[in-house]
Amino acid sequence: VDEVLPIAGRDITYRQVENSFTQPNAAVNIHMLEWAIDVSKNFQGDLLELYCGNGNFSLALARNFRRVLATEIAKPSVAAAQFNIAVNGIDNVTIIRMSAQELVQALAGQRQFNRLRGIELKSYHCETILVDPPRCGLDDTTVKMASTYSRIIYISCNPISLRSNLEQLQHTHKISRLALFDQFPYTEHIECGVLLEKREPVNH
Repeated sequence: VDEVLPIAGRDITYRQVENSFTQPNAAVNIHMLEWAIDVSKNFQGDLLELYCGNGNFSLALARNFRRVLATEIAKPSVAAAQFNIAVNGIDNVTIIRMSAQELVQALAGQRQFNRLRGIELKSYHCETILVDPPRCGLDDTTVKMASTYSRIIYISCNPISLRSNLEQLQHTHKISRLALFDQFPYTEHIECGVLLEKREPVNH
């Protein structure tokens, strides 16, 4: 299914793939994407994105960053993201099929991946990371990696795992923006958007 969403003055075409994760409520998704565009409008450099799915945030946020490097593990979602990049004529987004844990290993130089051939990770200057993890949230290794970035945009579908991750990140970051998005009205499910910014070092 292909759908066109009007997002902050631009129409973006998204291919939604059967049996792959997508945002189910188009109207609420637009609000969520426009929130992310607004909170990142004055950011500099490149964006690193984990769990990018079909490029939902990648395509919308491409306008705010020099380049976007996004990762996704599911092959159908990666294929949809590549299609969406091409059909929208966006030239500053690169999608890599790998898990968050594999990316951590690649960034640390612990493993070599054929999937990264032709992609020079060190050429990216990412001060901002966007994470949109599954309901279980971020594992400890990914939290530690995310904590090294100046800004974290955290999209969560589970307030319980979000709270746990925020408790881990509070030592390095503070919450500067927060929004709730009701994807499923009249249910207990809620989507959260959080912008965290690096704390200033304390001088003793």
